[in-house]
Amino acid sequence: MKNLGPAIIMALILGMAGMAVGYGIFGKIGGEYVDLDVIFSTNKNFLQKAVRSLAGIDEMRSKILWCGAGGAALGLIIGMFPGRRR
Repeated sequence: MKNLGPAIIMALILGMAGMAVGYGIFGKIGGEYVDLDVIFSTNKNFLQKAVRSLAGIDEMRSKILWCGAGGAALGLIIGMFPGRRR
């Protein structure tokens, strides 16, 4: 359990890196990047929710968050099992 601190730090770092990579891959609509406020803001009413759904913002957000989760999982695994130290 002494490797838990470094594992959490590694998970946070790689999780944020995974989200950045996910945004780089999936954050474009029409050749331009969508603003982060648009991607991660909440749906306030039905009309906004419908527009976001038609534009693909919800699917984009899901893909970006899955990339972040994958990075965090990888960071946790790497942090829990460090290489042998001599």
